Amino acid sequence: MKNRIDRKNNWSLIIILIAFVFISNCGSSDDKKKNAQNPAAGANQAQPAAPATSIVPPSAAKKPETTDIAISVDEKILKKSVLEKNLKERLNTFKDKIPADKMKEVRGNMKKQMMDEFVMRTLMAGEVEKRKIEATDKEIKKKKDKIKANLPPDKKIDAFMKENKISREDIALGIKVKKMVIQDLGKNAKPSQKEISKFYDDNKDKLIVPESVHVRHILIAFKEGDDDKIKAEKKAKIEALRKQIMDGADFAEVANKNSDCPSKDKGGDLGLIQKEQTVKPFEDAAFSQEKNVVGPVIATDFGYHIIQVLERNPQKTTALAEVKEKITSYLEQQKQTETFNSLLKRLRENAKIVVYKN
Repeated sequence: MKNRIDRKNNWSLIIILIAFVFISNCGSSDDKKKNAQNPAAGANQAQPAAPATSIVPPSAAKKPETTDIAISVDEKILKKSVLEKNLKERLNTFKDKIPADKMKEVRGNMKKQMMDEFVMRTLMAGEVEKRKIEATDKEIKKKKDKIKANLPPDKKIDAFMKENKISREDIALGIKVKKMVIQDLGKNAKPSQKEISKFYDDNKDKLIVPESVHVRHILIAFKEGDDDKIKAEKKAKIEALRKQIMDGADFAEVANKNSDCPSKDKGGDLGLIQKEQTVKPFEDAAFSQEKNVVGPVIATDFGYHIIQVLERNPQKTTALAEVKEKITSYLEQQKQTETFNSLLKRLRENAKIVVYKN
């Protein structure tokens, strides 16, 4: 029986931290559809808008030492040598995953991305400084703890930060940026009841919980090379097990001692299944049986099964009260995203951004 299906741009430095602190969403239509299906997952990363840049050859620059400047943002510069060093390090991270014929294209895209990251970081750092927005030690510690909570148990926070070149200042800047965004949102930072209700009504079709059944089973598995005689013996074995259960034996104990499915450790319990999550003969049996009935032996490509339905759940639409908190969180993030992107666009338009063509 096939496994159950559980539901469940390359950023660096400040981009990673902004993603931890609050989520900037400027994704594709597909991304938006996914977010609508799962309001709590509205944590998408922002794509910076194309920078308003001018390309200036070295000869046209005011300063003679421009040969080592890749880009400047309001006279704050990113050296070409530094950019190339960081670019090389990032490419090395992916070198085994990039086909040789795509390396030039990937290198060019990655270089542009790193320059865009520099622009974003510089503009945001300048704006929070201008507004005198601060991040306290307590806030920084809390954010580090949150990052740590999302790491594998064997991964230390300091090692993670070192590997990803994340500094304390980066965390502080992410916190300041979020404060700035919320500051710009003002009284509109929280979604109104009307906005929450509208989102719920507009997305009811994505909040449908399909029909499901809670089942447990016993499997006597087929093996490669089983002939008709062996299969007949296995059929007789599982029929005998079913009779034990019908005569009063405990289903879970029989499953634990005899089933060939890993679920035997839980007494054969497979939990909730929905349609199209199991092979068709198993699905047909599970969704047609009455609650608590021990069904007849059925055959699938995996072997012979005895199925018992423990619970039946009809299709339903999730009530607003059950998802209100998730919708609220999603809409808050959406508001922050829109405000962040609007702020970034305005800062770009008002900044002097020069890309040096060396």
